[in-house]
Amino acid sequence: MRGGRRPEERAVAHMRTIRSVSRPLLILLVGLTPLFVQRDADRKDWLQLFNGRNLDGWTPKITGYPLGKNYADTFRVENGVLKVSYDQYTQFDGTFGHLFYSRERFSYYLLSAEYRFVGDQVPGGPDWAVRNNGLMLHSQAPQTMGLNQNFPISLEVQLLGGAPAPDRTTANVCTPGTEIFMNGAMVRGHCTNSRSQIYRGDGWVRVEVEVRGGEHIRHIVDGQTVLEYDTPQIGGNTVAGFDPAVKKDGTLLTEGYITIQGESHPTEFREIELLNLSGCMNPRSASYKSYFVHGDESKCR
Repeated sequence: MRGGRRPEERAVAHMRTIRSVSRPLLILLVGLTPLFVQRDADRKDWLQLFNGRNLDGWTPKITGYPLGKNYADTFRVENGVLKVSYDQYTQFDGTFGHLFYSRERFSYYLLSAEYRFVGDQVPGGPDWAVRNNGLMLHSQAPQTMGLNQNFPISLEVQLLGGAPAPDRTTANVCTPGTEIFMNGAMVRGHCTNSRSQIYRGDGWVRVEVEVRGGEHIRHIVDGQTVLEYDTPQIGGNTVAGFDPAVKKDGTLLTEGYITIQGESHPTEFREIELLNLSGCMNPRSASYKSYFVHGDESKCR
């Protein structure tokens, strides 16, 4: 044939061109693979506990009412905010409320939430509950709560707004039906204050809690560690109406449910999210995350 190569020659030349281009490209991709894997291992997979639209995944338990009964629409979602509201109450009458994230229990995790206090306390609320709410950790299962139980057996990250007097820190710890240790000794008081600054008014406050099973718990406010303690366990007397079969004193608390309180002062929450710190710690697994602190081989794949 005139004016060029035969078809078979052109085909061979084309294949050689493809090989010459693809070989360095393949080498480049192989070289970049560890970077992609590392980048994925460092990416934090936050679980959104609150979807901003409704209470899917959450179950209320209010003192004196059966599990699931949201008396007087205490817990609700409006304008993307989870609200603890009392506008349908005439008197508080000891109706302490708790909203359980009931889809699963957690053990090793970082919990993050933003909160603020709004309005006035409902009539009949206790004096100590003014601008007072909490995030409950390692809570007992909602199904095990007594009908008239006031608080779940749990650890409370106590959220307080600065009052006219006295000023109060936030992200303290309280122990309804539990005990904690600091510096190797059991803490005898029910509540222990943090080292946080005072937050007044209705501004949003960001609080985080790093929970390491039954080992160590750390409270963080606006990026600063304000309180730490160890070895949480069932014990003490600051809970009423519980089932004795559930309150087995001395039992180490290594996991449980997360709960939002309702103690008589209107409160709002947003951006409630959780980073699981337990998972596959084998770097060769696709499930590996560099921030895991507790290994769970069942999660490796």
